[in-house]
Amino acid sequence: MIEEIVISDLGVIGETTLELGPGFTVVTGETGAGKTMIVTALGLLLGARADAGSVRRGASSAVVEGRWHVPEHAAVAERVEDAGGTVEDGELILTRTVSAEGRSRATVGGRSAPVAVLGELADQLVTVHGQSDQIRLTSATAQRAALDGFGGKTVQRALDAYVSAYDTWQAHTAELETLVRDRDDRVAEAERIRAASDEIEAADPQPGEDVELAERADRLGNLEELRLAAGTAHEALSSESLDGVADVVGLVEAARRAVERVAGSDTALQPVLEQLTELGIQASEASASLSSYLGALEPDAGHDLELVNERRALLANLTRKYGDTVDDVIAYGQRASDRLLELDGDDDRIVALQAAVEQDEQALERAAATLTTARTKAAADLAKRVTAELKTLAMAGATLVVEVTDGGEYRRHGRDQVAILLQPHSGTDPRPIGKGASGGELSRVMLAIEVVMAGTTTVPTFVFDEVDAGVGGAAAIEIGRRLAKLAERTQVIVVTHLAQVAAFANNHLNVVKDASGAVTSSSVRRLEGEDRLQEMARLLSGLGDSASGMEHARELLDVAGQRA
Repeated sequence: MIEEIVISDLGVIGETTLELGPGFTVVTGETGAGKTMIVTALGLLLGARADAGSVRRGASSAVVEGRWHVPEHAAVAERVEDAGGTVEDGELILTRTVSAEGRSRATVGGRSAPVAVLGELADQLVTVHGQSDQIRLTSATAQRAALDGFGGKTVQRALDAYVSAYDTWQAHTAELETLVRDRDDRVAEAERIRAASDEIEAADPQPGEDVELAERADRLGNLEELRLAAGTAHEALSSESLDGVADVVGLVEAARRAVERVAGSDTALQPVLEQLTELGIQASEASASLSSYLGALEPDAGHDLELVNERRALLANLTRKYGDTVDDVIAYGQRASDRLLELDGDDDRIVALQAAVEQDEQALERAAATLTTARTKAAADLAKRVTAELKTLAMAGATLVVEVTDGGEYRRHGRDQVAILLQPHSGTDPRPIGKGASGGELSRVMLAIEVVMAGTTTVPTFVFDEVDAGVGGAAAIEIGRRLAKLAERTQVIVVTHLAQVAAFANNHLNVVKDASGAVTSSSVRRLEGEDRLQEMARLLSGLGDSASGMEHARELLDVAGQRA
């Protein structure tokens, strides 16, 4: 909802503030006072093209600032944040500046932004109906969405069922097309993977085998040095030669016996005796370990090393192809096996998908038919109700037609094409609503549609310019009634020259012209009490102080259920 619009140096308006708010706001004023500039100002805030000619003569630029109240409009807040701006406490501020040279700048939520962002927000904030403005339902997509919204839960349930069927059909169709299209590539992939899998399976690599083989190769390559060192150490510990060479075991044993003979004479030798005993045991154990080690050394080291190197070369070939380590190769082999199962099952999957797609199409056809039936029924109801509204809006011969036709192919919204048409008079062909009516008639047609669809719209503000063009009397009163009815659900702003329409507003703004200076300027004031009565009288008779005009104004306010 728009709470306030501040205008500076736009057209004939020097500086003014429009205090709006909920309900029905009407804007009146003498011809040339600047009512059109208010609609122009709003258009600038909504991303309309800037015109340097709209800048007030002598001013360097025109500035329009709008303050919106959008406490529960998540989509608007998200778009503002995407543009770098903020919505604080549900308040959004938009600004548009147009220089006398024609340059234009916009700010959204306190941050500079492309003017296109204003246009994106406009679709969610305001709908403008007037001779020079595009109507809300100009596109087939918007018309279909409007009909679906009007159709309520019945259409929504049918649409949800259809979308579910459509998504399932699309998923199966896409998978089938991929399998068929890529069949040759997948066969070639299966052959490559099968060859790799066979190669890995034949080699049968074991976890960590490459590390173990590297260690063994290093040992075998140094076998003679290992044998010599171990033999020398064993001989030193426990000599088996017969040449009388003393060894460690013998020497330690001799030392132990020598100490043992005298240890009874001095207790201080007892720890030494224990140490020598332990040393003898350790020397014997080390000798035995060296003996076992020497016995375990491969007798044919050259042959064993050749076998180890051959195995290492085989594993290295695998790691070059399938991974950095043997463990990577093993993991690749497992993945290859799983992928082969998938690829080898393609033919079965294609057959299954073909059957599934056929079933999906049948389900989709049923869902589409149900949706078409629901839309057709809603279309007839919408056309009937809007046509009834038109008869009270000085368009008694006009008929609204809502066509639901077969679009020929399935889309996510259904097979239907929706067109909202207007038959201006009996005997004429229905035409698109943007082409079948004059500017004033078009505004009334849109008013009738918006009133009928008021409960389904998500747009918080409607602006009507020249909605009363070419009508008067009772028809104008009916226009006022319907604007007031629409305002029960949304904010409505109307620029009018008819008192019959103005009488139904709860907020009356008057554009006042001041021609005392060299440049005409205008300002806006809120009318209440006698001031409003005088303006109503002026609209009725052209004279603000006419007694008959004042009386008639009171009567109109009574009809509208208001008191001056």
